[in-house]
Amino acid sequence: MKKILIIEDDQILGNIYRNKLAVEHYQVEVANNGESGLALMRSFKPNMILLDLVLPQMSGIEVIKHIRSETDFAGVPVVVLSNTYLTNLIQDAWKAGATKCLSKASCSPKDIVDIARQTAGISNVAPGGPAPGEKTAAPPKAGISVDPKADLEFQEELRKQFVESLPATLTTLRAALMNLSRASDEVLRLKQIYELHRRVHALSGNAGIAGLFLIAQMGAALEALLKELYEKPKSINASTLRTVAAAVDFLGYLFQNALAPEKQEVGTANILVVDDEPISRRAIIYALEKAQLPSTGVDDPAQALTLLTDSYFDLVFLDVDMPVMNGFELCAKLRQMPQHKKTPVLFVTALSDFDSRTNSTMAGGNDFIAKPFLFIELTVKALIHVLRGKLAAKPA
Repeated sequence: MKKILIIEDDQILGNIYRNKLAVEHYQVEVANNGESGLALMRSFKPNMILLDLVLPQMSGIEVIKHIRSETDFAGVPVVVLSNTYLTNLIQDAWKAGATKCLSKASCSPKDIVDIARQTAGISNVAPGGPAPGEKTAAPPKAGISVDPKADLEFQEELRKQFVESLPATLTTLRAALMNLSRASDEVLRLKQIYELHRRVHALSGNAGIAGLFLIAQMGAALEALLKELYEKPKSINASTLRTVAAAVDFLGYLFQNALAPEKQEVGTANILVVDDEPISRRAIIYALEKAQLPSTGVDDPAQALTLLTDSYFDLVFLDVDMPVMNGFELCAKLRQMPQHKKTPVLFVTALSDFDSRTNSTMAGGNDFIAKPFLFIELTVKALIHVLRGKLAAKPA
């Protein structure tokens, strides 16, 4: 019987992986941190290791390096589960010796089993082994479920359990956000950001395995933002904290409006970026690309008006300070167009002006973000407005 070691600090998620793999006749052990995972690896001698990259104390990257440094385990397949928005972390995992990298936010129980078959192989002998002379069935081909109906029923049960936990989860997230807003110094603020990050990390993984990919996607983006704020405390400001609060609030909206399987696909989005500064415009477009949100960038407000007249956009980014026609004036003009009366408009302004801008009339805009912005902060903002608009447009 093939052996799989799971190193995952989320006990619920670890047990789900273990139970699903055990049903498929794998022998499975679970460790909840890197150090205990390495110790268990040496005694258990697994054929494959399933590893979460975001772990307390010892990171997943460090765990991979330790595995690859030990002769007996240098060739053991290591399949990592990570956040697609943490591109640098994923690159580090490849460099350290990961065999395969999976998106935790979109990885179903069936995906885990399929990867196990492809990577570790599957035992075609049930527990206890065959009777003498008994013929055993050929192992299933990689990527083909033994029982598709059982897979669907299993995920439906996970979804039910996850949905039942959402009210308590939202209460916990809001309490953590409140503690963050009340933090009186940098040390306490970082502690609260780390706590919120850990809770969102667990939420994203559990939503993904339950098949609720919108919640998982939004959670993954917020998790990446919180991780960056924790690692770069100087980036904590009124704009980034406002974005964190908006994301937690939007997760509450998703908990109420994105639970049905048919609502997990929202289609493509069309986004317009208007900024006369080439570097700033390119930065916005790059941040949107991280969430696979296509966009059109222009530097001339007059050209933008022509595009807005001829095309529909799901979201518009406007630089505030532009020559000839500023962002507020352009927003007022687009609001006169029937197709853009409700289009979300997000103003991009200097950090020094952020507080005064947010407290003033927004000329029909929906939100602000401050320059210089973190790429992932803008990604989170865009996801909030695009997903909210797409869900509102779907039939109830």
